Amino acid sequence: MADLIVSSAAAPDAAEQKRSLPTVAERQERGRAARKAAPRSSHGEWSPAADRPDPVETLAAQDANRLDFLVPIRHQRMGASAFTFYRGTAAIMAGDLAGTPDSGISAQLSGDAHLSNFGGFASPERTLVFDANDFDETLPGPWEWDLKRLAASLVVAGRHLGLARKDVRKVAADSVESYRTEMHKLAAMTGLDVWYDSIPAADIRALLTGKSERKAFDKSVKKAHRRSSLRAFKKLAETVDGRPRIRNDPPLLIPLRDLPKQFDREKGAEIVRASYEDYHKTISPELQTLLDGYELVDVALKVVGVGSVGTRCFAALFIGRDKNDPLFLQIKEADSAVLESVLPSSPYGSHGRRVVEGQRLMQSFGDIFLGWSSGRIDQRDYYWRQLKDMKLSANIDSMESKVLKQYAGLCGAILARAHARSGDRVAIAAYLGKSKTFVDALTRFAETYADQAEADYGAFRVAIDSGRLSSETPAESPVRS
Repeated sequence: MADLIVSSAAAPDAAEQKRSLPTVAERQERGRAARKAAPRSSHGEWSPAADRPDPVETLAAQDANRLDFLVPIRHQRMGASAFTFYRGTAAIMAGDLAGTPDSGISAQLSGDAHLSNFGGFASPERTLVFDANDFDETLPGPWEWDLKRLAASLVVAGRHLGLARKDVRKVAADSVESYRTEMHKLAAMTGLDVWYDSIPAADIRALLTGKSERKAFDKSVKKAHRRSSLRAFKKLAETVDGRPRIRNDPPLLIPLRDLPKQFDREKGAEIVRASYEDYHKTISPELQTLLDGYELVDVALKVVGVGSVGTRCFAALFIGRDKNDPLFLQIKEADSAVLESVLPSSPYGSHGRRVVEGQRLMQSFGDIFLGWSSGRIDQRDYYWRQLKDMKLSANIDSMESKVLKQYAGLCGAILARAHARSGDRVAIAAYLGKSKTFVDALTRFAETYADQAEADYGAFRVAIDSGRLSSETPAESPVRS
């Protein structure tokens, strides 16, 4: 045994000592070399391509695959302001980003990293953490694309709030600078430290300097801690003849039983049951055991978000030991990512899995119930997650300049950490460098692209006002039932 120990501990030869992974110095050189192919200042230049598709037609093409009686609600929400419009334009911007400079360094992208797609939710340890929270469009690609979408969203939001031009520019610049600073910090950390890194509520509170700001934040956190399946049951469900069921609250919540006769209710229920069976196989054995203690008792169509309105999204009510033990899961349709029109397609056979794997890769803590299914009956992919679990969203419409600036920095830092988990954080940090060159360039891009987004919004409003796009639900729609 002693000989074995000595033999196994003997120094390896030179060939065995050579690492297959690139060194930190080599990764840094890769990042600096990427500046030659795509100078940092070049990211500031953008103009619409001569053959740029009509933005209204791009959105209309998405509508064609959605539930037609819900599409007008999408138009209503997007038509409210340039900011709400921007939230639904990931498909338009994907085409616009395809012609921008590319650093050649990839990471897992959110694909729709506007400022409303960040927020708080519960970690498995039941603490409130902040992270990116929407991954419907996730796909590997140039890391700077996410940052461009974030920065432009901040300019659109700042203008929507009526902030001074210099303040709007500062907000966008702060988000990019925060990304750059955070990426340098992450580049110096070990892989495990990056993987375990998270942003708890206490860290957010520490950023707030005003007493009133901290008081408002504490109030929001308390509300978030009360958001649970039990609270959702009290709001979304009712008990009829001793049996719990989901309320009928059109247009936002329509149980399958209350869909009009032209909808095949039995097939809808069959689709959900088959999806659940497939989903059940994608979660860990211990969670399978946990779910086996719950019974699926009701399902409803549920309208969510802005960009997702019209997709097939369901709320599923499960009951455990009694009505005081409810569990709400969300079933959300997963179509092809908008980025797949300009980037290589996902390697996964299911778009539900594409979303789930992307979310697991980018978030520090993921929903324990996250899983997917492929449509055996309706040929559509879905992913499953908890409907409400300590969810906390920023109220953008009420933000003052100072708070928006702080929030912009937070989003930039979160996005950097999400990219560092899958991309080469050392190379990205080296590409960014320590000067303001990239920050200034992205700020110029954000302002220019915000101009385009506002022009697109104007065209969208004209399409609605002229009747080219409908924002009125038909009389026979379940929305009016």
